[in-house]
Amino acid sequence: MFICVFLASSQKIDNKYLVLAEEVGAELARRGHTLVSGGAKVSCMGAVARAARAGGARTIGVIPQALVDIEVSDEASDELIVTTDMRERKGVMDARSDAFLVLPGGIGTLEELFEIWTSRTIGLHDKPLVLLDPWGVYAPLRTLVEGMHEQGFTRPDVFDAISWTTTVEEAFRHLEKTTTHLVPSAEELGEATAG
Repeated sequence: MFICVFLASSQKIDNKYLVLAEEVGAELARRGHTLVSGGAKVSCMGAVARAARAGGARTIGVIPQALVDIEVSDEASDELIVTTDMRERKGVMDARSDAFLVLPGGIGTLEELFEIWTSRTIGLHDKPLVLLDPWGVYAPLRTLVEGMHEQGFTRPDVFDAISWTTTVEEAFRHLEKTTTHLVPSAEELGEATAG
C-alpha cells in the first residue's frame, strides 16, 4: 500500500513530534508499505522518510521546485518528483497514494487534510483518511467542524470520511481497513460544496 503522510516541516516544534514521525516511518516499513510524502528533508517530513528507509520501505517524495531551490529536498528519496507548484504537488501525492495519514502540522498540513477530507466526503475517492493526534493538537478543529455540522454547514456523515486516532497502532489499523465509498445525494453534494 502507498501511504501518504502529511505532517510538519517546521523546525521550531517540540521533539516529541519528530519522535512520532519516526515511529510512523518505522511502522510503515514494518508493515511493508511505501511512503509518499512532501519530499523535504527537514523536521517531521525528513524524520518519517529516514525512518521508513531505515526499516526497508521505499519512499516517494513530491516537492515543488521552489523548495528544491532552497535546498530542503530529500535527495535520498527512492523517487523524488519535482512539481511546478503546491497544487500540482498535492495532485501527484493524491494520485500516487492508496491512503492518507495526517500528523500534527501547520497550515500546509491543514490545507492537505481539508482537500482530501472534502473530496472523500463528496465521493470523489474512497481512500482511507486517518488523523493521528496523540496530544490533541486538532481538538479545536474537531470542535469547529462539529459546530459547523450543528449549524447545517456539513453533510451528516462528514465524520464518516475520517478516522481520529491517538496511537500509531490504531492509525495503521484504520489505514489498512477496507473502506465503503461515500455516495452523496444531489442535495448533500450541494451542501458540502456550498459556501
